[in-house]
Amino acid sequence: MTTRAAIEAVWRLESARIIAALVRIVRDVGLAEDVAQDAVIAALSQWPASGIPDNPGAWLMTTAKRRAVDAFRRRARNDETAAALARELEQTIDDDPAAGIDHVEDDVLRLMFICCHPSLTQEAQTTLTLKLVAGLTTREIARAFLTTESTIAQRVSRAKRTLADTGAAIEEPSGDERAARLETVLRVVYLLFNEGYSATEGDDWVRPALCDESVRLGRILTAIVPEDPEVHGLSALMELQSSRLAARTGTDGEPVLLDVQDRRRWDTSRIRRGIEALARAESLAVAGEGPGQYALQAEIAAEHARAASVADTDWARIADLYEQLGRRTGSPVAELNRAVALARAHGPAAGLALLDQLAELQALRGYHLVPSVRGDLLEQQGRGAEAAAEFDRAAAMTANERERRLLLHRAEAARRPPSDR
Repeated sequence: MTTRAAIEAVWRLESARIIAALVRIVRDVGLAEDVAQDAVIAALSQWPASGIPDNPGAWLMTTAKRRAVDAFRRRARNDETAAALARELEQTIDDDPAAGIDHVEDDVLRLMFICCHPSLTQEAQTTLTLKLVAGLTTREIARAFLTTESTIAQRVSRAKRTLADTGAAIEEPSGDERAARLETVLRVVYLLFNEGYSATEGDDWVRPALCDESVRLGRILTAIVPEDPEVHGLSALMELQSSRLAARTGTDGEPVLLDVQDRRRWDTSRIRRGIEALARAESLAVAGEGPGQYALQAEIAAEHARAASVADTDWARIADLYEQLGRRTGSPVAELNRAVALARAHGPAAGLALLDQLAELQALRGYHLVPSVRGDLLEQQGRGAEAAAEFDRAAAMTANERERRLLLHRAEAARRPPSDR
């Protein structure tokens, strides 16, 4: 491994802890990221000659602290507060580099809360979480959002400026605010995972890197908020869903649907971790309240993981779980998924009956999976021409090129006589 590759690997592993600790110390998100990046630049300059230190993360932290002291000293001429911070910070720089990072769990959680501050838009919350907590580069985030690096850079700058302008508290929130902010953190990680699992736009059906980052964030959250059932529920969901990633695409990246996936390619270690996290979520659930939305989705994923095949899957239980999810969240998408499960359990007519009830919902208009599901159920009934029309309609509504081609292929197949399929 080259020195540069080693630095990049260290940064991916350590960046969240380093920036999170620096935010606590310097009380400024922008400055924390700047001095952390300065430390990386210093490593690129020094490590090729001096070698990689025994504790590279602590080396970066100590170097970043020194850069922060320099920054405060430059401000100190006109700012007594900066002068005091410089003196205070200088005293924390220890000759022992292993002392460079402390309070790791509290710091990372605090950073997550800051990234999901209510003064930021949902888009900004997700971007800042990817940048500061997941440690993704501007280029990687731009690729994930299918936009330019300059757009992402501006979004990050605006977010940091908003935090500064609103005087966003660096301390971890407490009470009701903490609960609300944690809910936002979970939602951001969940949305990030969903985008990786089923990309909304572009040429890729899945984006495994986004899923992996989401799973990693989920594992961090279970370590630092160990008593929250929905934290474990979300981690369980992502572990179980991501276990199928390798089987969801073919050799050329084309989508492979559940019915024909090679389950031998499912990741058994992630399934095991998911089942364990789900059991933890269930043990922590508040009596009388039942499982939360993430735990319910994890239970659905666990039913798939336990089944040897589509035919062996307990679709009736999955339909029941989707009904519970719909009641808890009010999500029409949960009802759409229940229609699929009902069709599997009781035949396509049962699924179509529920679809007819959902047809007029405003929230589902323009959602391409509605005609896609309808096309699938009509095809099961032998109504090929009607199914083809629904697949064509779904293809026109999706922005994902892989999915569009799959739907058009299904439309073409549905038009052929059954004997030719």
